[in-house]
Amino acid sequence: MNSVKVISKKSFLPGLLFLIFILLATLPLYGSLYNVVLFTAILMYIVITVSWTIFSGPTGYISLAPSAFFGVGIYTMAILGKELPLLLVVVIGALVSFILALLVGALTLRLRGIYFAIFTFGLVVLIKELLLFWEVTITRTRGRFVVLESNNIIYYVMLAILVILMFTAYFIRRSKFGLALQSIGQSEEAAAHVGVNVTWVKIITFAISALFMGAAGAIMATRWTYIDPYVAFNPLFSFLPVLMAIFGGMGQLYGPVIGAAIFAYLEEKLLTRFPYYYMLVFGIILVVVILYLPEGLVGVVQKLRRRISGGERAHT
Repeated sequence: MNSVKVISKKSFLPGLLFLIFILLATLPLYGSLYNVVLFTAILMYIVITVSWTIFSGPTGYISLAPSAFFGVGIYTMAILGKELPLLLVVVIGALVSFILALLVGALTLRLRGIYFAIFTFGLVVLIKELLLFWEVTITRTRGRFVVLESNNIIYYVMLAILVILMFTAYFIRRSKFGLALQSIGQSEEAAAHVGVNVTWVKIITFAISALFMGAAGAIMATRWTYIDPYVAFNPLFSFLPVLMAIFGGMGQLYGPVIGAAIFAYLEEKLLTRFPYYYMLVFGIILVVVILYLPEGLVGVVQKLRRRISGGERAHT
């Protein structure tokens, strides 16, 4: 009987994931234009949040640099979008963000705690101000117009980025590389003592997370007619993924996905109905989660599972 239950659980999750993928892949066929645009935004936030969790979740390093890598992808599309094919520019945006993260990681990942968080957010401000200075002083213009793409193309490219990201995150968690990341989060000194190249592992993981953020920024740029440094390097793209990951919980891979999906949907609804108060609502939700749900929604699900399994054992 127990073996039947184990087999059913193992087959249920892949089946559920496949069903969700089919529903998402066929959304433009049965959904309205509003739903396609809404789900594109939701997928974008899931990509940024899961990318952030790949590095910050197991290591405990709070990175506030997502806006920098996302914005680099946006500007890559703004500069090269008229000259090169769409998918090639998305790949270039991902690679530019990857290389930038390698350089930044090599310089900063020896910092810890609040120092690392402050530096990564300073990176966002630095890139934004340098670009603004370049445009205003050198090119005598501010911002760029972007070649627009159809909403369906943007949606499918974002969905493809998410699928690749989820496979990457899954294999990282299941590999020796993931074990090394977890050991770093528990104790860097102990990890280094047992032979983990702590600095190299952190830098590579930081760069991998940035790669997907850059790709998401590149494709999302084609949704906006005009972008400038303030649009591309919006600090909200650094803080919201952190809130979404905390809300969903980082104990399991599906936690950041659920947190990002719920928060992105709430943002859309609150922005349209309460444009001046939605950040206040987000703040209240975050405080409540930290106080009463420190492990996020994942922790709630795990507690329910333990209670259900405990009840079943008591009956047997």
